[in-house]
Amino acid sequence: MATQYSTIQPQTVEISRLPGICFKLSSLNAVIGVSLGVYMGVGGDHTLGPVHVHLNLIGWVSLFLFGLFYKFHPDAIGGAAVAQVTMATVGYFVMLSGLAGLLLTASAAFMPLAIVGSLLVWAGFLMFFIIVARAT
Repeated sequence: MATQYSTIQPQTVEISRLPGICFKLSSLNAVIGVSLGVYMGVGGDHTLGPVHVHLNLIGWVSLFLFGLFYKFHPDAIGGAAVAQVTMATVGYFVMLSGLAGLLLTASAAFMPLAIVGSLLVWAGFLMFFIIVARAT
């Protein structure tokens, strides 16, 4: 008897993994954010407090909420959803790099990273709003 092959395209399989990717990235950010908080608390130096807050809020909570939304609204998953999660994730890593550099060195050289990263995060959240509005 001939083997039956699935008609699912590789791209569809990858896109359907989006909620799990969000959950994994979210959990990793929670570990990093809490670790930074413990490090600051033990050392008594809270210079990176804003980085800690953004790691937890954008990196942990927001990514987890993105994942939940896409888990319960799989019809909303597509190229725009992948772009949205990618934009928000890359954006906050760039933003946090710039913010940490600014806080640790007070050098204006890090400002472009903070600005570009912030704009990417904003664009990712705007895209999420549009996706949610269309799907609900």
